[in-house]
Amino acid sequence: MSQKRDYYEVLGLSKSASAQEIKKAYRKLALKYHPDKNEGDTVAEDKFKEAAEAYEVLSNAEKKGRYDQHGHAGMGGAGGFGGGGGMDMDDIFSQFGDIFGGGFGGGGGFGGSRGRSRVVRGTNLRVKMKLNLQEIAEGVHKKIIVNKLVNAEGVTYKDCSTCDGTGRITKIAQTFLGAMQTQSACNVCQGAGKMLDKKPSGANNQGLIRKEEVIEIDIPAGVEDGMQLSVSGKGNAGPFNGIAGDLIVVIEEVESEDLRRDGEHLHFDAYVNFVDAVLGESIEIPTVSGKAKIKVEPGTQSGKVLRLKGKGLPVLQGYGHGDLFVHINVWTPKKVSKEEKEILESLKKSENFEPSPDHHDKGFFHRMKDMFQ
Repeated sequence: MSQKRDYYEVLGLSKSASAQEIKKAYRKLALKYHPDKNEGDTVAEDKFKEAAEAYEVLSNAEKKGRYDQHGHAGMGGAGGFGGGGGMDMDDIFSQFGDIFGGGFGGGGGFGGSRGRSRVVRGTNLRVKMKLNLQEIAEGVHKKIIVNKLVNAEGVTYKDCSTCDGTGRITKIAQTFLGAMQTQSACNVCQGAGKMLDKKPSGANNQGLIRKEEVIEIDIPAGVEDGMQLSVSGKGNAGPFNGIAGDLIVVIEEVESEDLRRDGEHLHFDAYVNFVDAVLGESIEIPTVSGKAKIKVEPGTQSGKVLRLKGKGLPVLQGYGHGDLFVHINVWTPKKVSKEEKEILESLKKSENFEPSPDHHDKGFFHRMKDMFQ
């Protein structure tokens, strides 16, 4: 599978480009590669679709924000998600028709010379998906059941009688400059050029009916709580055989009982008893994929942070993994027996038990500084 190009690169822009600059760059490319000017040229058609996909994401503030933060992985990349992946010509003509004004044909819209009616887009669906840390670390394939609007079996449509199937109404007004002709979307079919002919039982006035569908989704590794991924074309069906909306998957991270997440890094609080801290001991700690053993060196102080490199989460659309930080806490008994108290009292008199920190025994703020370097 070929590598998808960066959307800013496609439009020849930098990330700081304004909305107006994005629109201008897209218009220039779409005019250059428009099918009416490049009939039969498949390369031009691919570039035309590529530019439309880039514009579809970068012209939408929400999608642009996700793309700027996470790149193609934030849009789902090759795993089935996308802002505009799989767009066909009708999809492009219906969504971006107003960007050209009268640039092609006299119809006052994109593709006007082809006499296209407006293709109606279905609404998006939004679902929440709960993932635990292991699923986030490894990526996961999920099957979900979605209740959505689909075209009813047996539904048929006919040309709108008001606009004769064109989707547009032409009006002529007399002005002091002469006759002025204007076009607007048909108010009866909303520009679709079609109306319901045969309505199956249970269908609504647009020929749609609710039905459950099993949808398979590949979640990339490294996603975060609140991230939204878009599955193109898996939302509600578009009325009159229009374009289906998207399925928006909102990631909901299930909090781990043991591990705390900080981006791609993980943190774990390990509690050791006083004797093990003095003499040293191997302890078992949890990881996202199971368990690991680490060595607590003799003389370890409470608050020491051990770093397990690469034992965190994968970096979304990047390379490598974060780290797992183990915070050592020396457990102090809340109650002791008479015999234990006598032993501790005798140890208290030993000079070896007098606190004598050196520059290696860093305080809290120094440890926090080192941890994030």
